[in-house]
Amino acid sequence: MNIDYGFRLAFEEAQLAFEEGEVPVGAVIVRGGRILGRGHNRMQALNDPTAHAEMLAITAACGTLSEGRLDGCDLYTTLEPCPMCAGAIVLARITRLFYAAADPRMGACGSVIDIVRDERLCRRVEVYQQTQFEKEAGELLERFFKIKREKS
Repeated sequence: MNIDYGFRLAFEEAQLAFEEGEVPVGAVIVRGGRILGRGHNRMQALNDPTAHAEMLAITAACGTLSEGRLDGCDLYTTLEPCPMCAGAIVLARITRLFYAAADPRMGACGSVIDIVRDERLCRRVEVYQQTQFEKEAGELLERFFKIKREKS
């Protein structure tokens, strides 16, 4: 799948999160050009701190395939995954991770820690930050938090 197309889908998901009042992060899982799972943050709607975009996309992709392993899959996400999501990415055996914006506070794919490439784990993930999408992701997050602050 074309990287630009993968990120367009992820940004569509992030926009849905934004419109629902959730932190605007979106994720898409693809294998062989086929979209297997999509997700956006739904922590508030589901009252669930684990309802991150990546976690929901992983669950959807596993459901699509009726299996718990996502070998050969690519994950596109608008924000660098947190430790929980990074662990799930490793456990799901996702092959490649593409993310737009680094997360200097919670990033677990190289910014703060690097779970997905830790040599002590049984699997490692290929990681590619796509800086050409970083500005778009950052602006969406900034707009969201500005609105939140104005409402407070």
